[in-house]
Amino acid sequence: MLLTPASRLCVIDLQGRLLAAVHGREAVLARCVALAKAAAILGVPAAVTEQNPDGIGPTVPDLAAHIPTVFGKTTFDACHAPAFLDWARGGGPVLLAGTETHVCVLQTALGLKAAGLDVACVADATGSRRPSDHAAALARLSADGVSILTTEMVLFEWLGRFDRPEFKPVLSLIKGLGTDI
Repeated sequence: MLLTPASRLCVIDLQGRLLAAVHGREAVLARCVALAKAAAILGVPAAVTEQNPDGIGPTVPDLAAHIPTVFGKTTFDACHAPAFLDWARGGGPVLLAGTETHVCVLQTALGLKAAGLDVACVADATGSRRPSDHAAALARLSADGVSILTTEMVLFEWLGRFDRPEFKPVLSLIKGLGTDI
């Protein structure tokens, strides 16, 4: 699956109380913010989900500032929220990032696949409390036909070429990613 700006980005449950327990949380947050900023620059539709926002709280401000579309949910699979599924069906592959890889990201990816949609998981922009759960979820997603990507792969595929006005601002996001988590 080659990505274009016709794809969609969904950041799953990057809420402060959840993020605090995630292994490598700073890097996960930085990559999600870079994806959100690039989506805004390139016109890629983006949304966030929030698990039980009344109890857990909202999306972290660093990310919320860049993604105004929010879907609250009570189930781990966001596809059980009809408004989310309608949004996801709006066109192109759905790229998932956020937390936790082995719970809400995994179940949402499998729900999107069951709905007949192309799905990718941005591995370095997802996280779990335990690295072993993160790794097991990525292996399962891959085995179930979900493309496993990195943030840099996504950004360069969205760009497609260097001779466009968005290249320099997106390249600066890529340079700001630093090293692997």
